[in-house]
Amino acid sequence: MDLSVAAILDRIDSHQFFVPAFQREYVWKKENAKELMDTLIKGYPFGTMLTWETLDPPKLKGNFEYNERLGAVHIILDGQQRITTLYLLVRGKIPPYYSSDDINDDVTELYVNVKSLELSYKKSSIMDKDPFWIQLTSIFKKETNVFRIKASYEEANSTELATEDLENINDNIKKIENILDRKFPQQIIPVHATTNEAIDIFYKVNDGGIKLTDAELALAQISGYWPDARDIFKQKLETLKKNGFVLRLDHIIYMLLGCVYFMASDMKKLHSPSNEAKIKEVWKELDETIIDYVFNILRSRAFIDHSNEINGIYAIIPMILHRYLKKSDWDEIEIKKITKWFYYSQLRQRYVHQFQQKLDYDLKIIKESSQPFDDLLSVISQDSRLEISPEEFERRNIRHPLWNLMKCYFKSKKAICLTTGVSIQKNMGSKYQLEWDHIFAWSKLRLMGYNVENVSKYQLAQEITNRAIITQLANRRKSDQPAITYLEAVKERFPNALSLQVIPEDKNLWAIENYELFLQKRREMLAEELNAFLTNITETESVRETYSIEDIISNGETEDTEFKQTFRYNIFKAEYDRSREDDIIKCIAAFGNSETGGDLFIGVSDDGEVLGLEDDFQNLRKNGPVDKDGFELLLRECISGAFGEVFTATKIDISFPKIEGKEICLVSVRPVSTPKDLLIVKKNKNGQEQQIIYLRSGNSSRTIPPEEYSSFIETRF
Repeated sequence: MDLSVAAILDRIDSHQFFVPAFQREYVWKKENAKELMDTLIKGYPFGTMLTWETLDPPKLKGNFEYNERLGAVHIILDGQQRITTLYLLVRGKIPPYYSSDDINDDVTELYVNVKSLELSYKKSSIMDKDPFWIQLTSIFKKETNVFRIKASYEEANSTELATEDLENINDNIKKIENILDRKFPQQIIPVHATTNEAIDIFYKVNDGGIKLTDAELALAQISGYWPDARDIFKQKLETLKKNGFVLRLDHIIYMLLGCVYFMASDMKKLHSPSNEAKIKEVWKELDETIIDYVFNILRSRAFIDHSNEINGIYAIIPMILHRYLKKSDWDEIEIKKITKWFYYSQLRQRYVHQFQQKLDYDLKIIKESSQPFDDLLSVISQDSRLEISPEEFERRNIRHPLWNLMKCYFKSKKAICLTTGVSIQKNMGSKYQLEWDHIFAWSKLRLMGYNVENVSKYQLAQEITNRAIITQLANRRKSDQPAITYLEAVKERFPNALSLQVIPEDKNLWAIENYELFLQKRREMLAEELNAFLTNITETESVRETYSIEDIISNGETEDTEFKQTFRYNIFKAEYDRSREDDIIKCIAAFGNSETGGDLFIGVSDDGEVLGLEDDFQNLRKNGPVDKDGFELLLRECISGAFGEVFTATKIDISFPKIEGKEICLVSVRPVSTPKDLLIVKKNKNGQEQQIIYLRSGNSSRTIPPEEYSSFIETRF
């Protein structure tokens, strides 16, 4: 039975439609709500809803308790985000199944221009002076009409509104009001279905394309047999947030899976109700002791004051499991080894790619090893060099893990704000919150050619070696004075402040014409001091073998792993085929647009068989074979042709591991950091250029519809 939007909202108010506790919260952004209303106003299809009719509902969101006298009620399983958006905009208030804490983005300030039907969120500077901008909710509530708009216009402009404008405005208001009559196609799970069956259907529906994580789906299953789980976990997250550590429900689920099954990749293990007793037992320890203990260690010994100082939050999972298995607090040596490993896990981005598989491997070490954090550090050392080189700082901005390591090191030295002299550890009062300002003022550097038009120079201006940690109050006072003036004043007032933040004290380097010499010197100083800092935390020993390429390939294609048999060789035609490059570019684009990046293996079949690169070596170009170096050169030319030199130089790593005596190519892709990197321009069938965004979905890459571009970019960044 299809229901109108108005009927659905009425049934929510009359306690006939509910949202189950196992559903996630309202996660839509403002742009999602805006796009939904644009779709409805234009009369386009807007999806379906899936409900479950039941006489025995599970725990429900909100304060309402089901009473059997109500008879059969409908539980919303799919379509909840759209229905909630409509309720917020039509009623102008939060639906009864949510509280204000569940609504991250207030979408009720959405306005419409009744002449053009343009949608926009409240902009007082424009809308307060323009009577055609009307809040959508006021139209649905019939608090405005064409006559009131006419009166407002004529009062403001001392002239009559044209008849054709009045007719257009009246038609547009009717289009908006008619949204309430739009039918919402409804599919109904019959009343005889059990809670477990309903959750299973919810899982299958969402597994088919709606973007829910495996952890969110696992939490839905857990909430089926432990109805209070979501609320209990959220309470813990709120407590952590008040103390500076912002986690998601996903992270809680990974903690539980790690402690119950010593793994991170198979969330379905948590789906069975047989887990209930064990999960409750584990959670009791996590909640009462372990989570707080681990974060207190990070705060007191690793100098991490906030979660925004952690680049890879999944590094807490091995720490959580180790503390859970140990059943007692760590001793001094353990704390030092764990701290050292944690720093290197961040610096070498242990969990950026393949984080589930790597967590599986690392959790197994935690469970089996007598010296787990020695072994874990050895794994990192075999994947990446531990020693920091001065070149690593070059053109790195504050999003790079080196920046957070610098902050932790400065705090370990008891560094102070360069202007106020207060400690840079967590401070009281909003004016003393930490900020990171340019040592050489950006406005001065811009005049010297270090601007956005010159990408290479701009990256040098934003480099972390041109940053100092100061308080908000100090940042306001500093203004854009020349570096030499600023640093001379700092040296006079606080003689040790520059040394504590590893800032060169040679005054010749403070002159703006010597800016790049300053950067070079500070890179060298930072590399030397950070290496000494990390090395001296404690001694570690291990001969543990690394998580191998073979392990990654054996796990098959995943969200961050893709296999391509060839680069340019067409295996079906047995000939050179340059069109094969499109698949490579599509995959790299999707990995770059993700939050974690990914690994592309060339020379491996879809089913994981290692084939090698020989076919490509022999057929990569028309005029003869190439070797490995020639392959890499052509591959880089292909990537830079699609994405540009900067992307290729900063976001792509290419290596040639040997598996079973066969050489393959591994292209590791780091996520992009700005929206302009996301778009690929291609020609359609009509020869017209169009912009395309590729996104990773499961183990494949897909395109995003153009109408979703702005929403995706807002969410991603």
